Amino acid sequence: MKRNVLVSLAMALMVSLTACGQTQPGENGMTVEVQESIQSESASETQETQQSEETLKTEETEKAEESQASSEQAPEEEEPMVSNIVPSDYLMAYSGECGTIEAITYMAKDYVGDGPDVEKKAFVYLPAGYDESKQYNVLYLMHGIGGNENEWGLNNAKTSRVKKIMDNLIGNGEIEPFIIVTPNGKALACAPNGGNDAFYLFGNELRNDLIPYIESHYSTYADYSEEGYDLSATRTHRAMAGLSMGGMQTINIGICECLDLFSWYGAFSAAPTSYNASKVASLIKDSEYEIDFFYNICGTEDNIAYSSASGAAKTLPAFSEKVTDGENFIWQEKSGGHDFAIWYLGLYNLARIAFQAE
Repeated sequence: MKRNVLVSLAMALMVSLTACGQTQPGENGMTVEVQESIQSESASETQETQQSEETLKTEETEKAEESQASSEQAPEEEEPMVSNIVPSDYLMAYSGECGTIEAITYMAKDYVGDGPDVEKKAFVYLPAGYDESKQYNVLYLMHGIGGNENEWGLNNAKTSRVKKIMDNLIGNGEIEPFIIVTPNGKALACAPNGGNDAFYLFGNELRNDLIPYIESHYSTYADYSEEGYDLSATRTHRAMAGLSMGGMQTINIGICECLDLFSWYGAFSAAPTSYNASKVASLIKDSEYEIDFFYNICGTEDNIAYSSASGAAKTLPAFSEKVTDGENFIWQEKSGGHDFAIWYLGLYNLARIAFQAE
């Protein structure tokens, strides 16, 4: 608007001067003055626009920097402690260096009568790069009522999902390497009576025969001696877990009888013969030993074990001060039955929990 007024005024003056007989220089002089005025106004507006644009850019830059700083300072969301699935590639052979499996035999005593010692079998998973100059934690992984040392699949190194899960977790740097032992969880040296005593009495074999064998033949944290050694001194370097009847053994034997041997536990679909939560709490109430972690999982459509597993563990934090939900205890349930889809997930999650808070 201001520029249009100046232009109109200049034209009027030029017409007036021409009409009055003014000479060309006068016209040129006035024209020059008007043009200089217009150019001055235009330059001023351009300068103001440039300054405005620079101010806007500065403000936008400051906002962007503030946003970036805020983003950098915002805490990252913590990864959930347990997963609802085993990653599909973790069920495939790891592409790098893998662990190995060894078949072992050890002698076990008769814990009922005075029968002879019996040779027992087990499998041992050794992580990739196993080095006897290092020390390793150990997980004792138990089978179900109809199984034996083969049930977790460590009898076949090519197809073993336990091995694949562990190889991937270790190879990807998600966990520290540890040893897994899958024994026959029946105390076969005990006198047969047609019942489940072989399962219930396995704790004696575990304490007196199997653990001493493992710690005398592999590089663990124990200061092993044939004359005797303090098993409790290295309890935080041992874990016990199992499926179904093996879950029962983890609760009834591992927690209630052998809290001095283990501090990490995992029960996957614990069997109907598992102690209920109040009994577990009463049995461990006066123990001097603490639980580093107790992880549980069960399928909601598991008609065999859901009732017993939830009765044994789901409400345990309400009965015992030794476990606190979300701190050193997790009860996980998801759609599923009494099968390895739940049990492999249980192993995967426990492997990511055990020995991590030492």
